[in-house]
Amino acid sequence: MATASPQRRWQAQCPHCGAPVEFASAASASAVCSYCRSTLLREGDALRRIGTSAEVFEDYSPLQLGSAGRYAGAGFVVVGRLQMSYADGGWNEWHLLFDAGADQPPRSGWLAEDNGSFVISFEAPLAERAPDPATLRPGGLQMLAGSAWQVASIVDATVAAAQGELPHPPRLASSYPVVDLRNTANEVASLEYSDPAQPTWSVGRPVKLADLQLTGLRAESGATLQSKALPCPNCGAALEPRLDTTQSIVCGQCKSVVDISKGAGAELAAYRQNTGGEPQIPLGTTGQLAISGGAPQPWQVVGYLERCDLPESAEDEQTFWREYLLFNRMEGFAFLVDTEDGWSLVRPITGAPANAGAKSVSHQGKDFRHKWTYTAKVTYVLGEFYWRVKREERALVRDYEWRNGTRLELLSSEQTGNEVTWSHGRAIDAAEVRRFFSLPEDRMPALQRDVSSGLDQGKLLRNIIIAIFVIAVLFALLRACSSDDCDRYKDSYGESSAEYQQCKRSSRGSGVGYVGSSGGSYGGYSSGGGGHK
Repeated sequence: MATASPQRRWQAQCPHCGAPVEFASAASASAVCSYCRSTLLREGDALRRIGTSAEVFEDYSPLQLGSAGRYAGAGFVVVGRLQMSYADGGWNEWHLLFDAGADQPPRSGWLAEDNGSFVISFEAPLAERAPDPATLRPGGLQMLAGSAWQVASIVDATVAAAQGELPHPPRLASSYPVVDLRNTANEVASLEYSDPAQPTWSVGRPVKLADLQLTGLRAESGATLQSKALPCPNCGAALEPRLDTTQSIVCGQCKSVVDISKGAGAELAAYRQNTGGEPQIPLGTTGQLAISGGAPQPWQVVGYLERCDLPESAEDEQTFWREYLLFNRMEGFAFLVDTEDGWSLVRPITGAPANAGAKSVSHQGKDFRHKWTYTAKVTYVLGEFYWRVKREERALVRDYEWRNGTRLELLSSEQTGNEVTWSHGRAIDAAEVRRFFSLPEDRMPALQRDVSSGLDQGKLLRNIIIAIFVIAVLFALLRACSSDDCDRYKDSYGESSAEYQQCKRSSRGSGVGYVGSSGGSYGGYSSGGGGHK
């Protein structure tokens, strides 16, 4: 495979330690000395030291300087990195140097993490004046570069560390706004205000690492999963994350939630959680699923969450559900969601739907009608996650649905702080879930809680259901004084059901609200890993 081969390399000595510093592109304005970590500004044929970068922390990313690949027919080499941080996490931005064209110098690009996946983007001129970040709000619309964009997140970010060759001198030891935007064409963009007088504008699209034909990855140079073992800060048991993108992991012994986003050698933050239920699909189970069409592929259960909504009044009933985080090395992450209304498969989307009316949004040519708006929180987690799982964090969720006969598709928006995320998926029945994961036949009574299979059997069935519901309400009113709040789950699903046990745990105060994932009863996620460049 042909890789990028810069036409001319330029080398000079670090003015601080004398070590050689090499530039692969004449357009690069800055570099970080690999020996003393001095941040160097290129001025003609000389280098000037403008600061010192912090040491890059070990984050187990599969990428490293020198990795090579191809994108859109052009080869590239990874020549630099920025490790960005903000209040809720951090992310990597890898500087790519592409092959030179016939009459053009090598082109710079960025490969950045984005909600458990990756985005390749390129800087571009912005003809109009960039908006003041203080005037933007998550979920709002903004016209830029001739397109309508939805504001996905607004964070104050800091360059935590820098490495290699960079197109701009990094602004060290101070924070600045970074605004993420998305549009209906599945594009992502960012405004970076490191220079408030001239913000950097970049636009890109999501990519799969497997499609980039990458070579020279860190795993190929000797790193192993076994090298990731870390001690739990609460009980000392070994934590062994299996995924390169993991930022939070639950200790298998004491069930503490441990933040490993700062990597090996860092002081690990953790908090204890009360006991929750055991997932019906055990962690580590692999199933064959065709999530986005095409041939089925193996998806492994790597995380499990118990969640609930927060009723607005004492008269409203509380709802509980469960989400399984699935992982495929070629495809990334998806969620299998188990609710009172049935099962669904959902995935985060990169772009954003368009407004189709006061109570609907449009996505992939379909109008999704609004169904629910509520506040959600996570009460229990197991496994590992690509975002930082936080305690006592809540999310505002909006669920939408589209129907065509028996087919039901779902769309969900979630806002946590200054970030809005979207996920899209489809309803599936319990028999499919059992078949996907080869579960025993005796699991069917516990799995089969979906009502979607009866949605299109006519008005008679609906009327019967309504009549039964009215009768049940009358009985509930008569026995309200002697019944606890979880009886409806016991009556509907049985005393040993996940719904009843989850309700009882919550009523005893075991629901310590913490989130990192969300997306409502249709399933979703929180970006955690932050933005992109």
